[in-house]
Amino acid sequence: MGVTRKIPKRQCIGCQEMKEKRDMIRVVKTSEGEITVDATGKKNGRGAYICPSKDCMQKAIKSRGLERAFKTSIPTEVYDRLMEEIEDIETE
Repeated sequence: MGVTRKIPKRQCIGCQEMKEKRDMIRVVKTSEGEITVDATGKKNGRGAYICPSKDCMQKAIKSRGLERAFKTSIPTEVYDRLMEEIEDIETE
């Protein structure tokens, strides 16, 4: 008799769809207020998830998804870094 494990799901801040946690990119705000991309998914801090697609990133920028998730204004460098990460993932 096999054990069925629950697969954790998270909501994308761009498209608002629930998807598997491991298929998404985690953005984290640390206790120092630094906002970074969390490749490991294990950094301490408040996390927000986004699908690895340019469309979702555009929707998140337009709807201010990261600002709402972290309750702070987000510098454009963070969006640029996220866009680069997504482009790297899409080309793989």
